[in-house]
Amino acid sequence: MRARSSIIAPLALAVALTAACGESGSSGTGGSTDSDTTQASGETCAPVPGDQLVVLEDDKALQNADNVIPAVHAATAEAQPALLPALNAVSAVLTTEDLVNMNAAVDVERQSAQDVAAAWVEESGVTEGLEQGSGAIAVGGAGFTESVVLANVYANVLTAAGFDATVREVGSRELYLEALKAGTEIQVFPEYLATVTEFLEGDEANQVASGDVDATLEALQPLAAEAGLAFGEPADAVDQNAFAVTTAFAEQVGVTTLSELAEACDDGSLVLGGPAECPERPYCQPGLEETYGLEFAEFREYGDTGGPLTKAAIQQGEVSMGLVFSSDGALAQD
Repeated sequence: MRARSSIIAPLALAVALTAACGESGSSGTGGSTDSDTTQASGETCAPVPGDQLVVLEDDKALQNADNVIPAVHAATAEAQPALLPALNAVSAVLTTEDLVNMNAAVDVERQSAQDVAAAWVEESGVTEGLEQGSGAIAVGGAGFTESVVLANVYANVLTAAGFDATVREVGSRELYLEALKAGTEIQVFPEYLATVTEFLEGDEANQVASGDVDATLEALQPLAAEAGLAFGEPADAVDQNAFAVTTAFAEQVGVTTLSELAEACDDGSLVLGGPAECPERPYCQPGLEETYGLEFAEFREYGDTGGPLTKAAIQQGEVSMGLVFSSDGALAQD
C-alpha cells in the first residue's frame, strides 16, 4: 500500500492508508456471491474479465482534487526567485499518464526511481529555457514510489536551473511538513493539493478541499501563508481515488466516464469491489450512488485499499468495477 492519504476519506491526517477488515471477496451487503445473484437484475454491466484495467473519468468531480503540486519553504522561495518557476515548469507538462508510466517503470519493470525520473525529465524537455538560480536545495520524498520519483524529477529540474539539488527521503506528513516549515532539512516537497489543504486546515468537521482545483487552491493559500509555506501551480497529474474496469468491460458497455456508466447500467447488474468502509464513505459507494445515480447489485469486500486483491478481482471478473488509485502503475497500457 502507498502512504499518501487515507483512501476514500474526506481528508488525510497522516500518510498511512487505511485498509479494511473482513474476508477478501466477501459480500459487504450480506447477499450471496454466486454469479446467479450477481446478474439477477440484468446482464448489461455484469463483470467482464480481462488483463488490462482502465479508470473511468470522474466527470462530476466526486473525488477531491489531489493534483500534484510543489510545496516550498516560503522564505527559500522568496530568496530564490528561480525556484518556483522551475517547479512550475514540471507542473505545466506532468500528466496522470506520466505518473502511471513512471510508477509502472519502478514497481513493475524494476527500474530505479532515479533513472525513471531522469528519463522523464529528458524526454519532456522541461528544462529548456529555465531561469537560473544557485545554492543548495534539498527535496524531500516520502517512502513510496511516486513520491520518490517526483522528488527526483524536481531535483533534476532544479539542478538544470543551476541549483545544487539533492533528494532526502523523509517520514510521515506530520514530520516532513514540520521540516519543510523550518526549511533546514528540506526546502521542497512534491505534495497533493486536496490532501495537504485538509491537513493544514486540520479540522475534520470543516471540509475546505473539493473536486474543484481552483477553489481548493484558493483555500490553500491562506493556510500556506500561515504555515510559512509557498505552493506552486498544480499539475494536471492527479493521484486520487478512482474506479477501474477492464478495458473489455469498457469496450463492451461503451463507456469512458462514470456518467456514461450510470446511463448504460440502469439494469442493476453492476458489482462494486473495494475495502470494507466503501459502503459507508462519501467518496465510495454512497458518492457513486448520490452523485452519479449508479445502482449496484452487490458490493464485494476486499481487504486491501486499491491493492492487488481488488485489482485481481476486477481482472478475474469477480466485480464490474473496483476502487483503485488513479496513478497506479497497474493501469499502464501494454
